[in-house]
Amino acid sequence: MGALDKKSEQAYLWMRAYIDENKFANNSKLPSENVISHRLAVSRETVRTALARLAEEGLIRKVKGSGTYINKDVALTKELGGNSGTIKVGLVLQGQDTDANSTLIEGIRGVFLADQVDLRIFLTDNKFANERRCLQTVVHQDFQGFIVDGVKASLMNPNLDCYKQIYQKKIPVIFYNNYYKELNYPRVTVNDKQCADRLLGLLIKAGHRHIAGIFIYDNYQSIEKFQGMAAALKRHGVEFQDDYIKWCVSNEAHDDRFARSIEKFLKGIPRCSAIVCCNYMIYRLVRYVLHKQGKKIPEDYSVVCFDYSGGNWEEEGVTCSVHQGYQIGQQVAERLLKMIERKDCKGQDYSCIMPPKIYVGSSIGQMSKKQQ
Repeated sequence: MGALDKKSEQAYLWMRAYIDENKFANNSKLPSENVISHRLAVSRETVRTALARLAEEGLIRKVKGSGTYINKDVALTKELGGNSGTIKVGLVLQGQDTDANSTLIEGIRGVFLADQVDLRIFLTDNKFANERRCLQTVVHQDFQGFIVDGVKASLMNPNLDCYKQIYQKKIPVIFYNNYYKELNYPRVTVNDKQCADRLLGLLIKAGHRHIAGIFIYDNYQSIEKFQGMAAALKRHGVEFQDDYIKWCVSNEAHDDRFARSIEKFLKGIPRCSAIVCCNYMIYRLVRYVLHKQGKKIPEDYSVVCFDYSGGNWEEEGVTCSVHQGYQIGQQVAERLLKMIERKDCKGQDYSCIMPPKIYVGSSIGQMSKKQQ
């Protein structure tokens, strides 16, 4: 089989990570093609292409009338094989935004040479139980380092003891995006408060005063975006309005059914002229709701978006902060390698706060004084 296209590669990586995480579990059955297709927002043909690659590698087997199963003998052999001199690194992903994950992995692999670093990918699906199962498995597998995107990082995490166990084994860990404040690990993040100030500044400059925001309360990165929005409104002398803020949990942001809740929210704030979306997934839902209502951007609503990870922001024309997945991947990989080389598993010397990358599109309309 030749090289996979980008979407098939994303599906393949997701399933490889699923296999890595579940090869020790009692249940070795893969989700159905329909479930994977819906989960990753790709066609069934794309899923079949990825499955064909896995079958070619011997990692899965199909049982007629039953489904597709992990070939545990092959999966475990692949785990035990490889060059003894290779550095083994675990990448723990939330796995909910496939576009963001894809560019992040490309950035990491741009630093990690394939013959020097064995990169293993694990998915938590942003669930504490999955994170715990993953950490309890990998802590005994001779990993030299971990790159982690935290699970529901604004909430109290029940798995901090697992990270402390990794720390006691002197294994370096670096976080990106979502991190746990209770742990003294280095992290690579984007300055979301600065980003909020710039995006809100563009809306306010265009005359908008009734600005709605949709944020995720169990995501620490989203909390910082909200704080940045509130600070920007205050700095520009615009009244903060509680009714103009919509909160949701992480799983809702990835569920099309949340669109109905957004629609009801917007109907309850008729003076709203602008919407701030905390990420690309929320933006897609907002765009869908506005289209369904016959509303246009920017004629009826101005819209801005944090962390646009779709890759087509110029074509879309949305004013946004562009998700810097590739650059974040490079930064975490370079810093983790230094930690491994220096046998340094503590300290904030390896942390990095990246400036936001702002794209000014055509999604902000100018308000007249009468409209204000």
